Formats: sequence, C-alpha cells, structure tokens
Amino acid sequence: MTTREHCAGLDAVDPLADFRARFALPDNVIYLDGNSLGALPKAAAERARNVIGEEWGAGLIRSWNDADWMALPFKTGDKIARLIGAGAGEVVASDSTSVNLFKLLSAAFALRPERRVLLTDSDNFPTDNYIAEGVGEFLGPRVERRVVAADEILAAIDSDTAVVSLTQVNYRSGLIHDMARISAAATAAGALSLWDLSHSAGAIAVDLNGAGADLAVGCGYKYLNGGPGAPAFMFVAERHQQAIRQPVSGWMGHAAPFEFAGAFRPAPGIGRMLSGTPQVVALSLLDSSLDILVEAGMGALRAKSLALTELFISLIEQKCSGQGLELLSPKDPALRGSQVSYGYANGYGAVQALIARGVIGDFRQPNIMRFGFAPLYVRYIDIWDAVQALCAVLEGAEWKSFPLREGVVT
Repeated sequence: MTTREHCAGLDAVDPLADFRARFALPDNVIYLDGNSLGALPKAAAERARNVIGEEWGAGLIRSWNDADWMALPFKTGDKIARLIGAGAGEVVASDSTSVNLFKLLSAAFALRPERRVLLTDSDNFPTDNYIAEGVGEFLGPRVERRVVAADEILAAIDSDTAVVSLTQVNYRSGLIHDMARISAAATAAGALSLWDLSHSAGAIAVDLNGAGADLAVGCGYKYLNGGPGAPAFMFVAERHQQAIRQPVSGWMGHAAPFEFAGAFRPAPGIGRMLSGTPQVVALSLLDSSLDILVEAGMGALRAKSLALTELFISLIEQKCSGQGLELLSPKDPALRGSQVSYGYANGYGAVQALIARGVIGDFRQPNIMRFGFAPLYVRYIDIWDAVQALCAVLEGAEWKSFPLREGVVT
C-alpha cells in the first residue's frame, strides 16, 4: 500500500522539485486546476512590474524600439515552438485561441478551394465547434461541417475533406487523439490537419512536425502559465507559409506595416498570420513564463505528469472504492493527457467541498470532476493529501452543503 512517506520520498528525488519554488502558490492549497489556469510564476510577476513601470512608464513609446516590443509575437512563438515540436518561425503568439482558430480554418479552405468538408469530433471543445459553425456561415454554402464520433474520424476522411479540426487532448476525459495517424490519413487524402493544443502544450510531448501536422492553435493560460486571458498561439508548417492567406488582414500582418500602403501585402512567413497591435503586457508575461518550461524540458515534464496521474488513480482505487466514482479518463497512461476525470452523481458539490478544504479542481457538466496535474508545481504528497480529502468529502457526504448553481466557473 502506498503511504504518505512513500510520496514524500518521491518528492525528495524528483528532478523537477525545485521548480515549485518559482511559483507564487498560496499556503494550504493543493492546486489541481492547472489545466484551466496555470499558477503564477514569480518571474512573470517581476516581468509585469518591469514592463509596466520601466518599459511603458519610463520608456513610453520609445519602448517599441528600445524594448523591441514588435518582436514579442515571434520571440514568444519560437519558445512555444520548442515545446510542441515545431521549428523556429513556425509559431506566432497573438490574439485568442478562438480568433486564431477562425483564421486558420478560413485559411484552410483557401488552401483547399476545391473541397468543402470541415471534419470534426462531436466531443471537441465546444468553442472549437462554435467557431467551425461560424466559419461555415462566413464562407457560405461551399462549406459542409461534418461532425462524427472520435472513433469515426479516420473512416470519415475522404476526397471531399478540406480540413480535419480536432483538439488533441479531450477537455472532459483527457483522451489523447493519435495525432500522427490522423494527420497522415488527412495528408494521404489531400486534406489538412488542424490541432487545438490548449490541453496539450506544456503538459505532454507534442511533435507537430514529426506527426506531419499542417496547422495548430493553442492557449497560453493553462499549462503555459501565461496568466488569465494570456495570448494564444498559431502554428503554420513552413511548407504552407508562402501560400496561406488569413481573413483578418490587419496592419501587423502586412509586409511593411509602417509603410501605410493603400493595399494589403502579406508579410513573409508566419508574420502574415498577425492582425492587430501586439498585446505587449500580456505577451511579456507569457514570454517570461515559457522560460521555466523550456528549462525543465518536455521529457521530464511528461514523465512526471504520467507518474502523478498514475498515483492519483491508484490511490483513489485503494482508498475511495465503493463511493460511486467512475473513471472517465483512459486507464492506459499513453492515451491520457495531464488530467484525470471522474464521473460522480454529486460531482459539483464534491468539487466545491474539496475547494472548501483547500483542494482546487473543477467541475464540468453533467457530472464530471476534473483534476489537472501541472508537473512544475504539483508534488506527490499533494496527490496523497488530495485523495485523502476527496475520500473524506465522499464518506461524509460533504457535497450536500453545495447545491448546484448555474453560471459558476468551477
């Protein structure tokens, strides 16, 4: 039987243990919600003080040149590229995931003008499907949105498919799509593959180029720890950059933005995917946060992620059996992202009771308790203590004190 002492021993030899001290974590809180909002890196807080007080406050407009603000989307993008198996110049940080998805889906149909099908998964992240609907309305009847179950994606790719748009890690269950296999099938059929990495980047080892992916988007505020509403990112494989055109052709995507020419001329490379002025403060925080992930390395992060989720599942099986929990995440660790989800009839109340005890996870309709494991700051003893708290909540029916309320975030 696993003990707390055993977990403490794992922490003592954890090669990532020292990274925890770089985060501003509250006392007496176990944070298992990094899959929704990453914790605050202390370096990002210091960077915020500098960019606001010195670069903006003292430098004023001169900082566009002196602090090289214009380069932030590319500098930050290149750091993200190192985490997701992309090359330099293939990723740019800008806007939100939703805006970037709209850009890339629209651009995909421009790259495949003779095709009409946008293929996606019925359990895809809802906003991705909403954006897909919007792209269909924007482009008109030439687009057919085809929605199938996850296990039907490969069979549904055909000669009429323009783009296959999927979230790599399912937001409910944590199931990982086989990116290489699906991307290869799309390529073989002459289609494009577009991946949402919002629940992948910074948590699992992603290899976009190795998998032959064409396009990707992702957010900066989950495992990348960029802060609430942090800028998102876009990946466009180098082979598509000369031909790709996106619909929001703003001045920052122009080949010479300060030429103020009367007609749009797309910038070379990934720069053509930009639209408006860079979000300097937010990009600076994200850029700072990425340094920690790059230093830690995705191999070590993924190894610890797997160990944490395996320990969590094992301890729940040992200590909470018979309490009505249903494991919704894959049992096979190779198919599981950095989260574990359980179905429970009183899931909302149980999550709220856990939060009251200082263990922060989150809830998703209809009955899903989600727990995210950010390897940089979650310890093995945190897993032990969190499971002990969960068992107490269930055994004591503490969920009864928290009736379901509409409109809550967690």
